[in-house]
Amino acid sequence: MPLSEEELRLLEQMERALVEEDPKLASTLRGTTLRQAARRKAILAGLVFAIGIAVLMGGAISGLWFVGIAGFIIMLGSATVGLGALRGQQLSGQQGPDHATAHPSGLGIIEGGRSRSRRPHRPKAKSSGSFMERVEERWRRRRGGRGY
Repeated sequence: MPLSEEELRLLEQMERALVEEDPKLASTLRGTTLRQAARRKAILAGLVFAIGIAVLMGGAISGLWFVGIAGFIIMLGSATVGLGALRGQQLSGQQGPDHATAHPSGLGIIEGGRSRSRRPHRPKAKSSGSFMERVEERWRRRRGGRGY
Protein backbone atom coordinates (compact mmCIF):
# COMPACT_ATOMS: atom_id res chain seq x y z
CA MET A 1 0.00 0.00 0.00
CA PRO A 2 1.61 3.30 -1.08
CA LEU A 3 2.04 6.19 1.35
CA SER A 4 -0.25 9.19 1.14
CA GLU A 5 1.04 12.69 0.40
CA GLU A 6 0.73 13.66 4.08
CA GLU A 7 2.72 10.60 5.19
CA LEU A 8 5.43 11.27 2.60
CA ARG A 9 5.72 14.90 3.72
CA LEU A 10 5.91 13.85 7.37
CA LEU A 11 8.55 11.24 6.56
CA GLU A 12 10.67 13.83 4.72
CA GLN A 13 10.43 16.20 7.70
CA MET A 14 11.56 13.45 10.05
CA GLU A 15 14.48 12.60 7.77
CA ARG A 16 15.59 16.25 7.61
CA ALA A 17 15.40 16.51 11.41
CA LEU A 18 17.48 13.34 11.77
CA VAL A 19 20.13 14.66 9.38
CA GLU A 20 20.33 17.94 11.33
CA GLU A 21 20.54 16.25 14.73
CA ASP A 22 22.87 13.34 13.93
CA PRO A 23 24.44 13.42 10.46
CA LYS A 24 26.65 10.41 11.20
CA LEU A 25 23.66 8.19 12.01
CA ALA A 26 21.75 9.50 9.00
CA SER A 27 24.64 8.73 6.64
CA THR A 28 24.95 5.25 8.15
CA LEU A 29 21.27 4.61 7.60
CA ARG A 30 21.47 5.96 4.06
CA GLY A 31 24.37 3.67 3.26
CA THR A 32 26.93 6.38 2.50
CA THR A 33 29.86 7.10 4.73
CA LEU A 34 30.78 10.56 5.91
CA ARG A 35 33.95 10.37 3.86
CA GLN A 36 32.00 9.70 0.65
CA ALA A 37 29.58 12.51 1.40
CA ALA A 38 32.44 14.91 2.15
CA ARG A 39 34.25 13.92 -1.04
CA ARG A 40 31.07 14.44 -3.08
CA LYS A 41 30.52 17.84 -1.47
CA ALA A 42 34.16 18.87 -2.12
CA ILE A 43 33.92 17.90 -5.80
CA LEU A 44 30.67 19.82 -6.20
CA ALA A 45 32.23 22.83 -4.47
CA GLY A 46 35.15 22.64 -6.92
CA LEU A 47 32.79 22.70 -9.88
CA VAL A 48 30.87 25.65 -8.44
CA PHE A 49 34.20 27.41 -7.81
CA ALA A 50 35.07 27.01 -11.50
CA ILE A 51 31.67 28.46 -12.42
CA GLY A 52 32.38 31.36 -10.06
CA ILE A 53 35.68 32.01 -11.85
CA ALA A 54 33.83 32.06 -15.18
CA VAL A 55 31.25 34.51 -13.83
CA LEU A 56 34.00 36.71 -12.35
CA MET A 57 35.92 36.77 -15.62
CA GLY A 58 32.72 37.42 -17.58
CA GLY A 59 31.99 40.38 -15.37
CA ALA A 60 35.53 41.70 -15.76
CA ILE A 61 35.48 41.34 -19.54
CA SER A 62 32.02 42.84 -20.00
CA GLY A 63 32.69 45.69 -17.57
CA LEU A 64 29.69 44.85 -15.39
CA TRP A 65 31.11 45.18 -11.89
CA PHE A 66 28.11 43.61 -10.14
CA VAL A 67 28.52 40.42 -12.20
CA GLY A 68 32.18 40.27 -11.15
CA ILE A 69 31.20 40.71 -7.51
CA ALA A 70 28.60 37.97 -7.85
CA GLY A 71 31.29 35.67 -9.30
CA PHE A 72 33.60 36.45 -6.41
CA ILE A 73 30.85 35.71 -3.88
CA ILE A 74 30.13 32.41 -5.64
CA MET A 75 33.84 31.55 -5.48
CA LEU A 76 34.09 32.52 -1.81
CA GLY A 77 31.04 30.50 -0.83
CA SER A 78 32.12 27.41 -2.73
CA ALA A 79 35.66 27.62 -1.33
CA THR A 80 34.24 27.80 2.19
CA VAL A 81 32.00 24.79 1.60
CA GLY A 82 34.79 22.86 -0.13
CA LEU A 83 37.36 23.47 2.60
CA GLY A 84 34.81 22.55 5.25
CA ALA A 85 34.09 19.33 3.40
CA LEU A 86 37.78 18.49 3.08
CA ARG A 87 38.32 19.22 6.75
CA GLY A 88 35.33 17.02 7.57
CA GLN A 89 36.71 14.28 5.33
CA GLN A 90 40.02 14.37 7.20
CA LEU A 91 38.28 14.28 10.58
CA SER A 92 36.02 11.41 9.56
CA GLY A 93 39.07 9.37 8.62
CA GLN A 94 40.37 9.53 12.18
CA GLN A 95 38.98 6.81 14.39
CA GLY A 96 39.78 8.24 17.78
CA PRO A 97 42.38 10.03 19.88
CA ASP A 98 44.94 7.21 19.43
CA HIS A 99 44.68 7.51 15.66
CA ALA A 100 45.38 11.26 15.81
CA THR A 101 48.78 10.68 17.46
CA ALA A 102 49.73 7.61 15.44
CA HIS A 103 52.85 7.72 13.32
CA PRO A 104 52.59 6.55 9.69
CA SER A 105 54.89 3.64 10.59
CA GLY A 106 52.18 2.30 12.88
CA LEU A 107 54.06 3.09 16.07
CA GLY A 108 52.23 5.26 18.57
CA ILE A 109 53.56 8.46 20.09
CA ILE A 110 53.85 8.50 23.87
CA GLU A 111 53.01 11.85 25.41
CA GLY A 112 55.23 12.69 28.33
CA GLY A 113 57.90 14.99 29.61
CA ARG A 114 57.33 18.63 30.29
CA SER A 115 53.85 20.08 30.26
CA ARG A 116 52.88 22.24 27.31
CA SER A 117 52.16 25.27 29.45
CA ARG A 118 54.86 26.66 31.71
CA ARG A 119 52.52 28.10 34.32
CA PRO A 120 50.65 25.78 36.64
CA HIS A 121 46.95 25.54 35.91
CA ARG A 122 44.92 27.70 38.28
CA PRO A 123 41.15 27.51 38.38
CA LYS A 124 39.58 30.66 37.03
CA ALA A 125 38.08 32.96 39.57
CA LYS A 126 34.48 33.98 39.23
CA SER A 127 34.13 37.22 37.34
CA SER A 128 32.68 39.14 40.24
CA GLY A 129 33.10 42.89 40.28
CA SER A 130 33.91 45.34 37.58
CA PHE A 131 36.86 45.30 35.27
CA MET A 132 38.74 47.89 37.34
CA GLU A 133 38.24 45.89 40.54
CA ARG A 134 39.75 42.81 38.88
CA VAL A 135 42.71 44.84 37.59
CA GLU A 136 43.30 46.31 41.06
CA GLU A 137 43.14 42.82 42.59
CA ARG A 138 45.71 41.53 40.13
CA TRP A 139 47.95 44.50 40.91
CA ARG A 140 47.69 43.77 44.64
CA ARG A 141 48.62 40.13 44.05
CA ARG A 142 51.64 41.11 41.97
CA ARG A 143 52.88 43.54 44.57
CA GLY A 144 52.65 40.81 47.20
CA GLY A 145 49.78 42.29 49.16
CA ARG A 146 51.52 45.62 49.72
CA GLY A 147 49.11 48.45 49.19
CA TYR A 148 51.36 50.84 47.27
